[in-house]
Amino acid sequence: MAFNGNFMCTSFKKELLEGGHDFKNSGGDTFKIALYDNSATFTAATTAYTTSNEVSNSGSYSAGGGTLTRVDPTTSGTTALTDFADITFTSATITARGALIYNTTEGGGSGTANTVVVLDFGANKTSTAGDFQIAFPTADASNAIIRIA
Repeated sequence: MAFNGNFMCTSFKKELLEGGHDFKNSGGDTFKIALYDNSATFTAATTAYTTSNEVSNSGSYSAGGGTLTRVDPTTSGTTALTDFADITFTSATITARGALIYNTTEGGGSGTANTVVVLDFGANKTSTAGDFQIAFPTADASNAIIRIA
């Protein structure tokens, strides 16, 4: 099994401290989500988007994935968090085991597609000539897709 849980990439954590990612809804960076099969290999040391083992183009899904709609960062108690709107790839025949969220705008100032979060779906998820939807968890201190406690 290539995927082993959800995690923030180490380079992302460092780039946050350098001011390299802007999650604000208005004027923020562009974040994308790419889908991968179970042969993809990601670790905390993964630093950039890759086409290796990305799922094939199908329906509205194409190489590089889809652009995410940001939700303004907020706080809850002592936790800072941010989220994205759910995303759907239509008319798609896809089997994906996980995904990579990456920043195509700033990425720590390097101008490359720097990684943010690796998502493990827990099992293969499939659509056949239909909708492949990624529903993000509730944006709260316990569940938000990106949270710093």
